[in-house]
Amino acid sequence: MNVTRGMRLHIGFFGKRNAGKSTLVNKISGQELSIVSDTKGTTTDVNQKAMELLPVGPVVLLDTAGIDDIGELGSLRVDKTLKALIRCDVAVFVCDNEKLSGIEKEFIKKIKENNSKIITVINKIDLGEPDKDDYEFLKENSDGVLKTSANKKDDFIFEFKKLLVELSPDDFINQGIIMKDIVKENETCILVIPIDKEAPKGRIILPQVNALREMLDNNSISVVCTEKGLKNALLCLKNPPKLVVTDSQAFKEVAEIVPENIMLTSFSILFARLKGDLISLYEGSKKIDNLKDNDKILILESCTHHPVEDDIGRVKIPKLLKNYTKKNLIFEHYSGHDFPDDIKKYSLIIHCGACMTNRREVLNRIEIANKNNVAITNYGIAIAKCTGILKRAIKPLLNS
Repeated sequence: MNVTRGMRLHIGFFGKRNAGKSTLVNKISGQELSIVSDTKGTTTDVNQKAMELLPVGPVVLLDTAGIDDIGELGSLRVDKTLKALIRCDVAVFVCDNEKLSGIEKEFIKKIKENNSKIITVINKIDLGEPDKDDYEFLKENSDGVLKTSANKKDDFIFEFKKLLVELSPDDFINQGIIMKDIVKENETCILVIPIDKEAPKGRIILPQVNALREMLDNNSISVVCTEKGLKNALLCLKNPPKLVVTDSQAFKEVAEIVPENIMLTSFSILFARLKGDLISLYEGSKKIDNLKDNDKILILESCTHHPVEDDIGRVKIPKLLKNYTKKNLIFEHYSGHDFPDDIKKYSLIIHCGACMTNRREVLNRIEIANKNNVAITNYGIAIAKCTGILKRAIKPLLNS
């Protein structure tokens, strides 16, 4: 199975202009992924490349613009660089043998605030050794310091990969669990997959694919059906399934069919645990009961897509919330990696299932929300709350 971008280790390369970031990215990947030039500011946006970096595994390399970029456009590029940092599991800070600037030291502090692992690479070492005080600063503020000359052959690649393996987060080395702790080997689950306007033609969406694959790997038995075929699927089974997992949009209909003695949850709630902090997202849903007229709600979508007629984030969830709260609520939407600088104006943030982004970015968003005392939840939990079945839907995960 191809590893989705959201399940890959995200490695970002940061540093001032012309420090050699792009050359290092090309050297590590063995490909000409980024344009290399002696002209400062060649990299103007975040370049991303998904690849296998053995023996580390599936990764995404992010080559970013210089943190010292100047001018109006330069400021926008630096902003993009800072946003890229938020989703990095490992940050590679690239500098040269020149004296460290205040901007460089400040950025290293930002990396530490992001709780990313830091590998410092002192580049262009063929031109001279770094300042002793700077070298001590880098050692104290990094998880590892390497020296190299990006244009010459050395043992850098071997040492870099070795350090990456040591620093890779545990949730990357030991990939998170979707539901195999609930549905054990030889036990049965039913996956309810509606085929509606949002279902991609000829395919099923990533959370459904990932859940099905995990069940196959676990030697569990999966029965796949639509909500219309659920009754017959239950009747065909000799013994009740251990768990029924549904698309959140069919929660209400499915809950009416599945007996109370059978555990029920949704793909989005399973991903709330896999990609984020389930308890924080569950606690955030309590804010729904206290929403007032003209409260602003932020809807976050990890992927960028053309909204369909009955879009879940732009139509269904706003409608559900308004019907549940009986309040006049205001909704704003952000998609992809965009995230507002000031979230204090929002009373609630509702995140998608995050199948297209990584856990680091989701956890950072949750942390930012918590620091600003803004409640945050996700699609599946919010839908379960508004349909009156949240306690039932979250119970399988709390008991696992």
